[in-house]
Amino acid sequence: MTTGKINVSVENIFPLIKKFLYSDHEIFLRELVSNATDATLKLKHLTSIGEAKVEYGNPVIEVKIDKEAKKLHIIDQGLGMTAEEVEKYINQVAFSGAEEFLDKYKDSAKDSGIIGHFGLGFYSAFMVAEKVEIITKSYKDEPAAHWTCDGSSEFTLEPADKTDRGTEIILHIAEDSLEFLEEHKITELLNKYNKFMPIPIKFGTKKEQKAFGVGEEEKMEDVEVDNIINNPNPAWTKQPSELADEDYKNFYRELYPMQFEEPLFNIHLNVDYPFNLTGILYFPKLGSDLQIQKDKIQLYQNQVYVTDNVEGIVPEFLTMLKGVIDSPDIPLNVSRSYLQADGAVKKISNYITKKVADKLKFLFTENREDFEQKWNDIKIVLEYGMLSEPKFYEKAGAFVLYPTVDGKYFTLDELKRKPKGKPDQ
Repeated sequence: MTTGKINVSVENIFPLIKKFLYSDHEIFLRELVSNATDATLKLKHLTSIGEAKVEYGNPVIEVKIDKEAKKLHIIDQGLGMTAEEVEKYINQVAFSGAEEFLDKYKDSAKDSGIIGHFGLGFYSAFMVAEKVEIITKSYKDEPAAHWTCDGSSEFTLEPADKTDRGTEIILHIAEDSLEFLEEHKITELLNKYNKFMPIPIKFGTKKEQKAFGVGEEEKMEDVEVDNIINNPNPAWTKQPSELADEDYKNFYRELYPMQFEEPLFNIHLNVDYPFNLTGILYFPKLGSDLQIQKDKIQLYQNQVYVTDNVEGIVPEFLTMLKGVIDSPDIPLNVSRSYLQADGAVKKISNYITKKVADKLKFLFTENREDFEQKWNDIKIVLEYGMLSEPKFYEKAGAFVLYPTVDGKYFTLDELKRKPKGKPDQ
């Protein structure tokens, strides 16, 4: 068995992490499941290029509660680690950003993305755990390793008898965090942060009805199956050509299960240069209270939920829309003023504005009658856009409508060209 001190010049960062992010303890699960996903996807890549001589199979990530023992387990079937890699990546590399983390953020507002931003994602476990264990076996033909730390700067590292590939993280939940041993709480967090992760996530089992027998002897019986809580292939990760109108509507219902009205139309975002961005935006029917309508667009990074406050990224007039945007190129943990000044974010914002304008022009040209029928439900967004976004104003003349007293709609150009009625003789 090896014992030692974690390589960090700040004497003990764990209490600081816990104190600093006191209001965001729940993000530990997002970070640990994200790490498990990353380890699994890396193995997939290594097997695909012949670097790893193992069967990739159909891996899942499992989250388990042991309420009696006050333990929470996160288990993956990914790369795993050797003892040497545990020493390097857990004890050294993960703490290389510790001082920068403290210096940069000790006086700033709390931000649930900071931990992961500094490579400290694994250590967010200590926000809710008094002790953490890692039991891991690498895809390489080397012995398994067992790392243990009680939240001090000291650790133990010894051989383990684990025989299957992958990593198990065991959190011994602290007395002030026992809510994270409740099934409903873990379900809530997995649905919030990991609902669209690219690897299936198992949390317990559920009963499903299955048919047995044939013909008149066929009968339905309850069978126990894995409870997979996520959708690894959400609509925005697919090409528009793969999706029908019904697929977009189904995804809208998946995002907003309590929203009973259908969206008016959708806009599929998909660009990989000069930045990466995917997503689907929906025009909902808008009520009169626009403030209530805001914060409905969800921001993801590589299918991991980050926030539903996209101000500074999406033009303000479009924050009244719903949907998802996913981009690894949007800098997190920074102020709104920084975002507004960031060149990449400006390009992303301009791209979204252009795509929305292009889609509206297409819908107007393709089916003007339908567009006119929906005009009263969307006009407030477009009129606000014309007032607040010069780039949108330039394009809006092609589809913004002006009603006449007899209930007909015209664009500004059409009104200008419309012959004026002759005075009565």
